Amino acid sequence: MKKLGLLAAIAVVGVGVFTTSCNSRKSARLSNNVDSVSYALGLANGDGFKQNLTTVPGDPINVDDLLVGFIAGIKGDSSSYKMTVEEAQAYIQSYFMQAQIRESNKAKEEGDAFLEENKTKDGVITTESGLQYKVEKEGTGAKPTANDRVKVHYTGTLLDGTKFDSSIDRGEPAVFGVQQVIPGWTEGLQIMPVGSKYIFWIPSELAYGERGAGADIKPNSTLKFEVELLEIVKE
Repeated sequence: MKKLGLLAAIAVVGVGVFTTSCNSRKSARLSNNVDSVSYALGLANGDGFKQNLTTVPGDPINVDDLLVGFIAGIKGDSSSYKMTVEEAQAYIQSYFMQAQIRESNKAKEEGDAFLEENKTKDGVITTESGLQYKVEKEGTGAKPTANDRVKVHYTGTLLDGTKFDSSIDRGEPAVFGVQQVIPGWTEGLQIMPVGSKYIFWIPSELAYGERGAGADIKPNSTLKFEVELLEIVKE
């Protein structure tokens, strides 16, 4: 979960949390519309926020301390602050930055270890760039060049098997320029004759690198693709 997403979630849920945690009542009165909507906000946002907290990196968040900090902040009771608001913001930013670095380094180490072992397996070929591939079916057609457009079916997964994209699931082949994709694809497609089906294992530096992509592809992720080259598309 990205830092801004967490902060936004805290802000949204805060009204509901504050309503139920700043008093000694253990049950809501719901005696009028305002009471009811206050409870509804607290319940709906609290449930969503609880799920969001599970995605925060590191050890589980201490909810009791979170609530103490939130209540102090919303009351503006600076005498009870354990740190200034500016220090809190800086700490959050540093915490998430360090967590991202740890996750990124871990992904790189795991990817490198996987590729080192994978290259020794039967049928796996490693190119000079570090791209690894295995021929599942060898076609008899032409090989695309860097300037061609191609039509392919593919499925992309992480090393743990998590599927993050699939033209097969969408029920429609993908069409794109050979140079319009990540470097591992650009290189790999030019190895494949039309009609082939290959498996590619793409190191992070030939994929999305330190930036990652979307929610599933974390920074420094090594990726696996099953690719079937259907045709070279002529304009």
